[in-house]
Amino acid sequence: MDDIRTYRQFVKDSIRKRIDFSATDQNRGVDPPPWQKEAPAGAERVALPAREAWEGRIGRTDLLTAIDHRESRRMFAPEPLDLSELAFLLWITQGVRARRGPHAVLKTVPSAGARHSFETYLFARNVTGLEKGLYRFLADEEALLVVDRPAEMETRLVDALLGQAFAGKAAVTFVWSTIPYRMEWRYALAAHRAILMDAGHVCQNLYLGCEAIGASTCGVGAYDQEALDALIGLDGEDEFAVYLAPVGKRKTPGA
Repeated sequence: MDDIRTYRQFVKDSIRKRIDFSATDQNRGVDPPPWQKEAPAGAERVALPAREAWEGRIGRTDLLTAIDHRESRRMFAPEPLDLSELAFLLWITQGVRARRGPHAVLKTVPSAGARHSFETYLFARNVTGLEKGLYRFLADEEALLVVDRPAEMETRLVDALLGQAFAGKAAVTFVWSTIPYRMEWRYALAAHRAILMDAGHVCQNLYLGCEAIGASTCGVGAYDQEALDALIGLDGEDEFAVYLAPVGKRKTPGA
């Protein structure tokens, strides 16, 4: 019961009353961290279809219909996700709408102070035009960075998700990591609850986007933190996974 009360306190703590915001790195004049991780020089990239190429191919679903039909689905059809559909899902979850100087952007989802602490990783298994492997979304380039082509990727991913086998059958699994200092730079100890709130904004957009393209998804919060971070290649301290969601084309009931 003491542990339960401790974690409740994190959710409701009025921590802002105790923070000296004049002492944050922002107010001390420290330069803000980059809003996106730099890609290694010469690293392999895969260009994504531009918005002009995919916008006309994405089905128009009105907001009420998308919300009415939105649900968590863990069964996927065998056909692949199209690269244009993946580009659409990446844009609505972490796409850049506008730039505010060299260190800040406005994205398609809200974020406290526009700090956007997330990086998007993809375990791509069944996407047309994309080799199986691990990728990172480069929103500034509208491209995917090739991170790794892990052996036995599906098995290792399912193991990291504590045996949730449906992830191994998805066309692609989105994993959002956080670089907490992006938020801490402005908000200090008030950053961490905001990071978790922001994760919900991102995944909800993925759910609604999946409704528009006839795809299924299910947000997953149950995973082995150390195993998932290691599979992606994260240090687990300055960057670590916070949320994920497998995606695949929708399976017709009874099919």
